[in-house]
Amino acid sequence: MAGPVVVAAVVLPVEDPPWLGALRDSKRLSPAVRETLAQRVLADAAVGIAAATVREIDTLGIVPAVRLAARRALALLPCMPDALLLDAFPLPDWDGLQDAPIDGDALCSAVAAASIVAKVARDRIMEGLAHRFPGYGFERNRGYGTAEHYAALERLGPSPVHRRSFAPIRALSERGSA
Repeated sequence: MAGPVVVAAVVLPVEDPPWLGALRDSKRLSPAVRETLAQRVLADAAVGIAAATVREIDTLGIVPAVRLAARRALALLPCMPDALLLDAFPLPDWDGLQDAPIDGDALCSAVAAASIVAKVARDRIMEGLAHRFPGYGFERNRGYGTAEHYAALERLGPSPVHRRSFAPIRALSERGSA
């Protein structure tokens, strides 16, 4: 409900690194394990990390914003990959081979690595936003729709980093301006 969408593009090394077997869907890992794995991926793989802003999310919609962030992340890689494995959102304007299975981070190590790196990067952004916009609990809820976050929204109203195109935020904004 708040903050940018962050995407990572990861090209794993040719030889399997020792941490490869530890990769999982980022949401199923503890923050400490995610952090450790993200550092290992950043050290051993080619990585591009990019975001789409709240304004881009609100203007384009979440799926086009995810695709925009993915294109930006790909552009940050040292060389363009021949094929893409994505998590659920194919890139319609990509000329090469691609596959975008649902739950790709549970099915493919490269997608899991990208998910972990992106989650750690976004968590850091949200921790920074927690300092700029205290009271919302971004350092804990990371901008997701938790009970704490909803209570803060009721108390404080939406901040500049809340996604106005998301129904709960839109409803609060409309109620506040009525």
